[in-house]
Amino acid sequence: MDVARLKQSWSLVAAHGDQVPLYFYSTLFLSHPETRQMFPTNMAGQRDRLVTALAHIVTNVDQVDRLVGFLQDLGADHRKFAVRPEHYPAVGEALVATLQHFLGEQWTEELAQDWTAAYGLVSKVMIDAAQAAEAVNPPWWVAEIVAHERRAFDVAVLTLRPQYLLPFTPGQSIGVSHPAVRSWRYYSPANAPRADGTLELHVRAAPGGVVSSRLVYGCAVGDQVHLAAPVGDRLTLWPAGSSDLLLLAGGTGWAPVKALVEQVAAEGSRRRVDLYVSARSRSEFYDTDAIDKLASSFPWLTVTYVVGVDFQRPGEMVHAVDRALADGDWRSRHVYVCGSDEMVGYSVQALTRAGYHAGQVHHEGFGKHWYGPAWRSAVDAAAPDNSGGAR
Repeated sequence: MDVARLKQSWSLVAAHGDQVPLYFYSTLFLSHPETRQMFPTNMAGQRDRLVTALAHIVTNVDQVDRLVGFLQDLGADHRKFAVRPEHYPAVGEALVATLQHFLGEQWTEELAQDWTAAYGLVSKVMIDAAQAAEAVNPPWWVAEIVAHERRAFDVAVLTLRPQYLLPFTPGQSIGVSHPAVRSWRYYSPANAPRADGTLELHVRAAPGGVVSSRLVYGCAVGDQVHLAAPVGDRLTLWPAGSSDLLLLAGGTGWAPVKALVEQVAAEGSRRRVDLYVSARSRSEFYDTDAIDKLASSFPWLTVTYVVGVDFQRPGEMVHAVDRALADGDWRSRHVYVCGSDEMVGYSVQALTRAGYHAGQVHHEGFGKHWYGPAWRSAVDAAAPDNSGGAR
């Protein structure tokens, strides 16, 4: 297998942009129509993921350790789409056909052998990882909605009860899907683990978001949803040790931050926690009762609300990070930031300029639509890690 030849051929194919995944999926669905039901109706996001994943695999094909971990995550994660070993040959055939189509006269027997061998290794690692994961976690958990509260036109707070215990750490994210859609969206539970195993989700309906819109507008108590295994450790407390904390939350980014506050309370630690919760207007603070209850219950917690829009200063936006930096010097603390990509990106840049080092500033990383652990790895490899994570 000639690594240089693989990379060069992929660069030529990738230059065709969106036409590549369009041709690939058209080929796959025409030759194996049974695979269509495994994918969402709207394939736009899926096409982006294919190109990003392939680019990551080819770019790191000569870095075995890094690539194997990525593929193992990808294989285990794909169980929730009901991917089975017999599906991999169909994908391999469509991939080779796509490469041959776009390379045209530059497609050779040697390239065919290289790509076939490379895909054989990739599929073996993914299949083995999926089979190993079966001994640890199910492909998904079934959970019942036991409470559904609309807190704003586009925001709902849901309480879910999984049929079986779903272990997670505050700050992690859990895949959520509705049986009526073939898409997954990752949300961070807004609570530390509870004795009854229930999970609280804060969901904002995103424009065009089939999962978020279904959860906000199309669900009721008694409905069932599917949950995937928890992933991620960037927002967990373990990197902070026993340090005091500065927490910056925007919008429904308050959810994982709320879980962190509950974890600090459960640990009974003596750390100080200063929390800044921001929204564009006062009416968009959708969980103030819970926030105020936490603030009144724990003397180590200080809460500051930040309203982004000041009608006396039109055109200016007040950011939680700016208010926090104006209030004090927090450089002895670990800082956790969660909100929209824009909010987190702005906050990280402001903290960096103020002298905070990367190891003390924690956020999920780039990407509004976190597909899963492997997808996040590929996106992080392709883009600077300074744009934040969205809830």
